[in-house]
Amino acid sequence: MKRNILILNGPNLNQLGQREPEIYGKRSLADILAEAERHFADRDLELRQQQSNHEGELVTALQLAPQWADGVVFNAGAYTHTSIAIRDAIQGITIPVVEVHLSNIHARESFRHSSLLAACCLGQISGFGWRSYLLGIEALLTHFDDAEEAN
Repeated sequence: MKRNILILNGPNLNQLGQREPEIYGKRSLADILAEAERHFADRDLELRQQQSNHEGELVTALQLAPQWADGVVFNAGAYTHTSIAIRDAIQGITIPVVEVHLSNIHARESFRHSSLLAACCLGQISGFGWRSYLLGIEALLTHFDDAEEAN
C-alpha cells in the first residue's frame, strides 16, 4: 500500500547547512529529503517537504495534511518549546505525527528540554542529526505496518 508522508519543518530550518553546522550539520533540507528518497526508494512511498518560519502556516499545513498524507514527520524547531497552537493542531488531526530534532534537545539548554508537542505525537526522535528524519519515517512506516497486522 502506498504511503504519503509530509516532512514538515519549522523556523530557521531553511538555514540548515549554513546555521550552526556544528550543531545541526552541513546538509540542507533539500539534501535531507533527497537522502530520504534514496533511502526509501524501494518502498511505495511519497515524501513531500514543507518548511515555514511562520507558526500559522505550520498549523495550516498540519490541518491540511490529513487530506492527502498518512502521517507527518515534524521538526517544529523552536516552536517545539513554545507553541500551544501547534500542539492543538497536532492533537486535532487524525493522522500520526512523529516529532524529530537534529540535535539532542535534552542535552542542550534547559529551555529546550521541554516539548509541548511530544504528548500529542506518536513519538519523539532527537539527536541523530539528519538521520532523525529517516528514523521518523521508519517509525511511521512501522506504525502503519503494525496497524495493518492488527486488523
